[in-house]
Amino acid sequence: MEVKDKFIKRYEEGYMPWAHENADFNLIEMVQNWPIKVCKTAEIGCGTGTDAIWLASQKFNTVAIDSSDIVIDIAKKHAKKVKSKCRFDVCDFMNDKIEGAPFDFVFDRGFFHSFEKLIDRKIIAERVSKTLSEKGLWLSLIGSSDDLPRRKGEGPPQRSALDILKAVEPYFKILSLSASYFGSESERPAKIWVCLMRKRDDK
Repeated sequence: MEVKDKFIKRYEEGYMPWAHENADFNLIEMVQNWPIKVCKTAEIGCGTGTDAIWLASQKFNTVAIDSSDIVIDIAKKHAKKVKSKCRFDVCDFMNDKIEGAPFDFVFDRGFFHSFEKLIDRKIIAERVSKTLSEKGLWLSLIGSSDDLPRRKGEGPPQRSALDILKAVEPYFKILSLSASYFGSESERPAKIWVCLMRKRDDK
């Protein structure tokens, strides 16, 4: 089963352990402290839209996509409730172009790490690169292999720093790679990598 189909099935079942009520603090800190300037932005694999709505509230011109029409409907309802200007579209990032590209900043919280094969993660890196404008930035929150082992099916996929480097290096320069944990309501939030990258000049 493809990654897209797995997530669609989970949304149909209402199983969303990765959903979070507040914007992930890692995104907030990177935007505020790096800083990342207000710009044209895309979130891939946006889920229920919490982070995209926060970006829009900070004046980022934000487009957020997910392959599930169920979860995009949920995100649109959340956006309407807070009168957010964020745009939500059903889009399969692995096969479709995001309407409105290129963007200056791309964010994902758990999309990149969801793909088991290195070749698929390389495809993601290449597609993000093509989605970005010159010198565009990509911030990815990625499950870390430094986390303690969990029972099968629990927690996000775990990737090493080398896994990240092997996939993104041809297309991106890593500006920052730091250890953290997912912002969530969980008693034991998963450990992650917070990876900020800049598109290479020749890509």
